[in-house]
Amino acid sequence: MKYAYYPGCSLSETAKEFDVSTRKALARLGVELAEIPDWTCCGASAAEAVSELLSLALPGRNLALAGRELPGLDVLAPCSACYLNLLRVEKKTERDPDARRRIDEALSVQNLALPGTMRVRHLLDALVNDVGLPAIAEKVVSPLEGLKAAPYYGCQILRPYAEFDDPERPRTMALVLEALGAEPLDWRLSATCCGASLMASKKEAALPLVGNILRAARDAGADVVATVCPLCQMNLEAYQSEADPKGPVPLTVAYLPQLMGLAFGMDPEEVMFGKNMAVAPGFLAGAPALA
Repeated sequence: MKYAYYPGCSLSETAKEFDVSTRKALARLGVELAEIPDWTCCGASAAEAVSELLSLALPGRNLALAGRELPGLDVLAPCSACYLNLLRVEKKTERDPDARRRIDEALSVQNLALPGTMRVRHLLDALVNDVGLPAIAEKVVSPLEGLKAAPYYGCQILRPYAEFDDPERPRTMALVLEALGAEPLDWRLSATCCGASLMASKKEAALPLVGNILRAARDAGADVVATVCPLCQMNLEAYQSEADPKGPVPLTVAYLPQLMGLAFGMDPEEVMFGKNMAVAPGFLAGAPALA
């Protein structure tokens, strides 16, 4: 099993622990990641405010490189924003030939063009529908028994494209957590918005959203909030004391592949838990078994 891997900017810098843990967890599962050569920023959430064409051409360039250098492979993008931007190009060009023409015209300055077929995949989709839950469970050597995990999907993975899960009641991350031996919680804010980049521009709007999520996770009895989005992770980690000043701090927030690494027998250092900003005292005691 092999994918054209698009790490994106966040996973290369501020969310390096997401990248490292994803690579190591997937390697343990026998999945090969071929990083797209010369990939560049997908535009994140800023490009569309500048130019619609720019917001399509930036992710389009990465898809063109994948098609040329790694033909026939699905593109795997763990970051939610990257996944959404790449998928948007796939979906838009499927129904709008003029959009494909305009993107190809922009890419032609680098002698690039979109591939004839594109398939963009999210990490959760690949884990559940390609690797499979039995294969994940088979690799578990230190089950996360007794760990109550609140899966937090955020708002970009399944909106507006509900490709592999229900955007209102998603289950894919819960299924992976269950395969790891954890107890996935069915809680009310698993697919709500954390405020995203509003935390930088309008903190007064984003902080209440983060506070609501943290309180809901605590009320559900969570030991950890599991994420698959660098921006969600940042907001839930870095702003706990501001968003929920009366709540106990910290509530552990971890990337799903970091938890996979622990269940697969890796030490916390291997999956870069030292880079996490919110880890409750004693959470990693006895890791990787968390016992």
